[in-house]
Amino acid sequence: MDQKRLTHLRQLEAESIHIIREVAAEFSNPVMLYSIGKDSSVMLHLARKAFYPGTLFAFPVAACRYRLEIPRDV
Repeated sequence: MDQKRLTHLRQLEAESIHIIREVAAEFSNPVMLYSIGKDSSVMLHLARKAFYPGTLFAFPVAACRYRLEIPRDV
C-alpha cells in the first residue's frame, strides 16, 4: 500500500477513535450495537484501540442480530 493511502487511512482511524472517546465522555449511557458484521467488527476494533490499555470498553456492547429481507417484487 502506498504511503499516501496509508497516511489517509491512519488519519481516518485517528478521527474515528477521537469520536468514540468523545461519545464515551459526553454521554451518560452510550451503547455500541454489534451485529457480527464487517462494519461492527471494525467498530469494536476501533473501540478497543480507543481505550487501550485501560478498561476494554468505556460502555457496554449490545449484540443485535437482525436480518433485512427485501421482497422480490420490489
